[in-house]
Amino acid sequence: MRRKVLMSGLLINAFIFSIGIGVSQAQQAEDGWETMFNGTNLDGWTTKIHHYEVGDNYGDTFRAEDNMVKVRYDNYEGDFNDRFSHLYYNQPFSDFHLTMQYRFVGELYQGAPEYTIKNSGIMFHSQDPKTMLKEQDWPISVEMQFLAGVEEGKERPTGNMCSPGTDVVYNGKIDPRHCINSTSDTYFGEQWVTAELIVLHDSLVTHIINGKTVLEYTKPQIGGGVANGFDPKIKQDGKPLKEGMIALQSEGQPIDFKDIKIRNLKGCMDPNAINYKEYYVVSDARTCAYE
Repeated sequence: MRRKVLMSGLLINAFIFSIGIGVSQAQQAEDGWETMFNGTNLDGWTTKIHHYEVGDNYGDTFRAEDNMVKVRYDNYEGDFNDRFSHLYYNQPFSDFHLTMQYRFVGELYQGAPEYTIKNSGIMFHSQDPKTMLKEQDWPISVEMQFLAGVEEGKERPTGNMCSPGTDVVYNGKIDPRHCINSTSDTYFGEQWVTAELIVLHDSLVTHIINGKTVLEYTKPQIGGGVANGFDPKIKQDGKPLKEGMIALQSEGQPIDFKDIKIRNLKGCMDPNAINYKEYYVVSDARTCAYE
């Protein structure tokens, strides 16, 4: 961890506690929050679907309806055929607090893998979709995975971490698992769930579900397996992931996303500067401006 860039661990934890008490309070302040989805169309977003070129939103997989981003498969033909899809916001971020709501709806599309039932997520620190090959299945990225309960009495937490083409440090060492479960409750049916993601470049990552911190890990980096069909020049194992794209995921299960907002956490932290913001937690002195 670079102490010239980050606060001490104690201050970071205090920061996370203060903003992890619930997105509703953060939204009430409106300080620094930017809406990522305009509610009417997918301007500012780019689609990449496995087996298709960048920008081809086959079957209207991602659609803007009812002030939501909806994932649907009613225009698909044939089996699912591993048409895993991602909708990328066209701006990269390094240090940010992301908030959104999601709900699973409908039935799993025919032929989709069984593990994808009531399964989706947010990819972050992702490679740009323009660098993905047509037959690449997953972007090299880190995922905040969303799951819902399938069987009564069987726990299925949400807000987990999955790592296509990446590694993270958990409990002090690189964790060999592709997915690390969170401590969240299990949510059934079509209820809305609030997810928050706090990312401090290649340092601390925090997952929050319905106002509760459910998972923390550090040092996201390129490595590991699962992702296939990528350009070998992109997968530089061991390279720290300090920034990247953010994407909504489609795996064969219909899902709705709404209230997608982000707050940049990196900027001028000098109180004497005219562009100082109290909510910045990562310093970028080069951006400071003075009268």
